[in-house]
Amino acid sequence: MSAPHPPLKEYYATEADRGPWVRGLFDRTAGDYDRVEHAMALGTGSWYRRRALRRGGLAAGMRVLDIGVGTGLTACAAVRIVGAAELVVGVDPSAGMVECAKVPAGVVLKLGTAESIPAAAGSADFLSMGYALRHIGDLSAALVEFMRVLVPGGRICLLEITKPRGRITRALLRTYMRGIVPLLARALSRHRDMPQLMRYYWDTIEACAPPERILAEIRAAGFLEVNRYVEAGVFSEYRARKAS
Repeated sequence: MSAPHPPLKEYYATEADRGPWVRGLFDRTAGDYDRVEHAMALGTGSWYRRRALRRGGLAAGMRVLDIGVGTGLTACAAVRIVGAAELVVGVDPSAGMVECAKVPAGVVLKLGTAESIPAAAGSADFLSMGYALRHIGDLSAALVEFMRVLVPGGRICLLEITKPRGRITRALLRTYMRGIVPLLARALSRHRDMPQLMRYYWDTIEACAPPERILAEIRAAGFLEVNRYVEAGVFSEYRARKAS
């Protein structure tokens, strides 16, 4: 397994084009992202992120690497749990997202990718990722990096939206994510590409590898206690621990 889904040719032609195209889209829409995310909600607010991170093992005093930090929504939830902004480092490939991130003073933000994290080996007790797994170009390489930056016994918690198994539920979510949300984005955003980002979101959800393959890949990377917690049938929390 390399990328979590094949190239989506409606948006970019080849796998090599994926990273630059996705990065450019996030750069252009970063200023509108929080406004649209708040409107579409769908259970992904700060209260859910905090609950998910706690379920994943995050506790006070832990050092956190938040990969795919975006505008800082998951990083902010992590700060409230660990108790000090200086314990949280956010990493994202999009300069636009990092520039627009709204995080507490003390959180360190860095440009980087999941496959090449700008952090020393063994520098984090906990690694989080909020709804960015399906945008990774090489999941196998990313998991190797996750293992590298964690201390022995460190944990990962990867939040993702997963395509529902039921046909009716899947159709309802598709209508919401690919139909209604882009309309909200058009009404609320200043940049014309924001509706496209919201449509792309659903298309990556629909094309993403099933949870069983994601779990198998995490196990293959050497993680222990690999499991998936599901909220409301669509919010997946992939959790695992590095050997002590």
